[in-house]
Amino acid sequence: MIPPPTSPLSQAHIGYGVVNVSYTRVSLMPDEDSVSPGYLRRGSVIRITERRMQKNEEKSESWVFVEGSFSGWLRESLVDIYENEAQAQTASRSMGR
Repeated sequence: MIPPPTSPLSQAHIGYGVVNVSYTRVSLMPDEDSVSPGYLRRGSVIRITERRMQKNEEKSESWVFVEGSFSGWLRESLVDIYENEAQAQTASRSMGR
């Protein structure tokens, strides 16, 4: 199931995420080829404020805008999303970070 884009009238944030891969690049735009302000490691806790669907070469991907060590876009599949920061922090600790 593909989540809908975030409505501008929705809450201030979607939730909190925990990076679920060993290392990933944050992008300034929801695109693999975009400039990157930095990288995040597995277990990094980030605030998620927006979700956007991007269609590239006949496939759609969901991206999330994150705020943390770096602000920018990540593919949603690289992040486990939780309702609140406490849940995300607990998940991060269980990853051995």
